[in-house]
Amino acid sequence: MSLIDAENMARTLDAQDVLAPLRQRFDIPADVTYFDGNSLGPLTLRSREVLHHTIEHEWRERLIRSWDEEWLAMPARVGNMIAPLIGAAPDTVISCDNTSINLHKALMAAVGLRPGRTEIVIDINNFPTDIYIAQSVADQMGLSLIAVPAQEIIGAISERTAVVTATHVDYRSAQILDAAGITTAAHSHGALMVWDLAHTAGAVPFDATVLNIDFAVGCGYKYLNGGPGAPAYIYVAPRLLQESGQTLQGWWAHEAPFDFDLSFRPAPGIARFLTGTATVLSMKSLEAALDIFSETNIEAIRAKSVGLTGFFIGLFDEYLAGKGFTLESPRASESRGSHVALGFAGGKALVQHMSARGVIADFRPPDLMRFGMAPLYNSYGDIVKLVEHLVAP
Repeated sequence: MSLIDAENMARTLDAQDVLAPLRQRFDIPADVTYFDGNSLGPLTLRSREVLHHTIEHEWRERLIRSWDEEWLAMPARVGNMIAPLIGAAPDTVISCDNTSINLHKALMAAVGLRPGRTEIVIDINNFPTDIYIAQSVADQMGLSLIAVPAQEIIGAISERTAVVTATHVDYRSAQILDAAGITTAAHSHGALMVWDLAHTAGAVPFDATVLNIDFAVGCGYKYLNGGPGAPAYIYVAPRLLQESGQTLQGWWAHEAPFDFDLSFRPAPGIARFLTGTATVLSMKSLEAALDIFSETNIEAIRAKSVGLTGFFIGLFDEYLAGKGFTLESPRASESRGSHVALGFAGGKALVQHMSARGVIADFRPPDLMRFGMAPLYNSYGDIVKLVEHLVAP
């Protein structure tokens, strides 16, 4: 297939794309083709509008009155917007802090629910912050951290394991881990399960309820498009909410924060996993960006994600496989998230060169180029343009 044929096919696929109109909800510069939404989602027009209102009206005019009128309820409200994207029940997700802090909360809560156990099991290929946080929890609690490749997690779980933690979609390869198998294995040994959904929510289906997971964390700035530094979120299974707690006992997690008691009493439900004051502007941006998901569903998003990544892999086979590039993501669509990784010896320089020409992707050492394909705004035509730049940089 020639690139002209690929362009014609892309035009046909884009014309049939039910999600294509959603591209108009994003403020992406006309001279940019963006493939880094798996690191930072682009600005939505709704976020721009809401932030303007928040600054000019809620902050400038209403001042501190906006806390009671609008802001205090935001963490729970945003959490309930995220919940359907990860298959969680209402009032089991709350938006707060960042992923690292929330992972610490979840792991400490899980360890506290499994006294006497001596190990934490983690995927050794997790994003480094997950490993750092897990090691810090292990050090604080006098536990051993057992770090193994994803395919060895199930075999590493034993009656000594307090908690297992892994990232559902591998941040390098886009490999989708066996959430059902790993969670079931953890539970069969009496351990608890914490999933990192940073590269899942908003792009790949996940059902926390059906999978019967215990805890999950994730960020708001990748496929959820909340903006740089957007708040993260934490999920706790309903069956664990009343018996679990966390060690960062900030005042927003208090049963009655405005009583200003000197002794801590945890709030009922998911609010006990808050810490301190919400970051209003960034949370407002996240809340606004999440509106777009009400216009579609995760099935349509996933179908287009599979289509985009599959189309790219087909063009990789045709044009790139014999030119020093290697495919580092799964070929099987059921095992692949919403980005595709290519190995290339000059990958860093090539990513920088393409960025200077308006085609923005991502690099991870030692030689991995990552191309995030976000169904809400990427098109099949974008894929052809990407391949043209890779073929003739």
